[in-house]
Amino acid sequence: MSVQAASVLILALMFIVATARDVNMGVLGFVAAFVLGTVFLHLDANGVWQGFPVDTFVMLVGLTYLFGFAQNNGAIEALVRWSMWLVRGNLALAPWIFFAMTAALVSFGALFSVAIVTPLALGFARRHRINQFMMGLLVVHGALAGAFSPISVYGVFINGFLSKQGFETRPLSLFVAPLAFSLIFAIVVYLVFRNRADPAMGAGSDESVETAVRPSGSDGTAGAPRLTAYQITTLAALGAMVVLVVGFDLNIGVVSMALAAVLATLRPREGMTALARVSWPVVVLIAGVLTYIAMLQRAGTVDWVSSGISAVSSPLLAALLLFYLSGLVSSLASSLGVIGVVMGLAVPFLRSGDVNVPGFVAALGISATIVDISPFSTNGALLLANVDAGIRDWYYKRMLAYAGLMCLIGPGLAWFVAAVPTWAR
Repeated sequence: MSVQAASVLILALMFIVATARDVNMGVLGFVAAFVLGTVFLHLDANGVWQGFPVDTFVMLVGLTYLFGFAQNNGAIEALVRWSMWLVRGNLALAPWIFFAMTAALVSFGALFSVAIVTPLALGFARRHRINQFMMGLLVVHGALAGAFSPISVYGVFINGFLSKQGFETRPLSLFVAPLAFSLIFAIVVYLVFRNRADPAMGAGSDESVETAVRPSGSDGTAGAPRLTAYQITTLAALGAMVVLVVGFDLNIGVVSMALAAVLATLRPREGMTALARVSWPVVVLIAGVLTYIAMLQRAGTVDWVSSGISAVSSPLLAALLLFYLSGLVSSLASSLGVIGVVMGLAVPFLRSGDVNVPGFVAALGISATIVDISPFSTNGALLLANVDAGIRDWYYKRMLAYAGLMCLIGPGLAWFVAAVPTWAR
């Protein structure tokens, strides 16, 4: 067996074990990189770890550390309640408040925004007889809408990867295309489900969002919540991060780490608890996958796989197959890991000039994330964990159906809308 074939077999094994046994694929990636590098490529340990993505590691730790302060001290929850106060308790707008809040948090780099917003959103839906399935879908679509902003984890990761490979980057188009997709799907979901009751509503559950009881002050909608001085400082730090990164093009990892260090210096105990909020599973996932991709490149596997992709007579057809494969695997595994693997393997394919790189990347991002409502994904699992226990089975079945629908139409639609027009020019 050739080195290239062995490396692809190892990669397939990583996906199978990660999916079937719920093992972090980054952990498997580190082990696989070491095995491939030492056994097949005859490298020493230092040679293997040269592929470790230092910049990405600092970015992931810095962003999630900084947002850990906002999560722990209640600044983000206060923003949600303040947003509800702004709409003066208009329940018809409530789902869109949660959609917008999740999108904004993710776009600023808060990987865990669904975990923050979901309990608030579903609890609000239960109290005010709003369809919980609709509310959950809007929260997840909100997360997907903001996932590819230029300062989000997804956006920084993809744009950084493209830059290192010498490709042109278009951060705005990468951000706007998935945002538009998720917004359109969210509008359809809202129109279809806004007047539908779910089994948890009980008697009188046929009330629509527009006619349901108005929220009370206990939900934070009767008066704007007051922010503490430290909450204001935390939000100011988040704003400063955006200004420094977007306005002055500073390294997002260093900036977020420095601002987190300032907040930790002001309150050391808060700094310790915020550090515990770092999304270590995501950090390990991305670092491990990228380390293994570096080994794939050294083994010549990337060129080998790309030649197989290029063997398909039509670049459009080859891309469509990649998008559907990404969507299917992503519904069972990490979408960010899937994007990293597919982009790594598709580098020579993209360099061939047969495809438009920005269009391909945007469509790949949509294909790999639009299925994140799956109950086997992190976002889907968070919805199930927070939904009313009495309707969990009902909710699960509908999540499966919706995820299946997204797997069926999402990649094809992304290919047609985001990829084909750019290639047809």
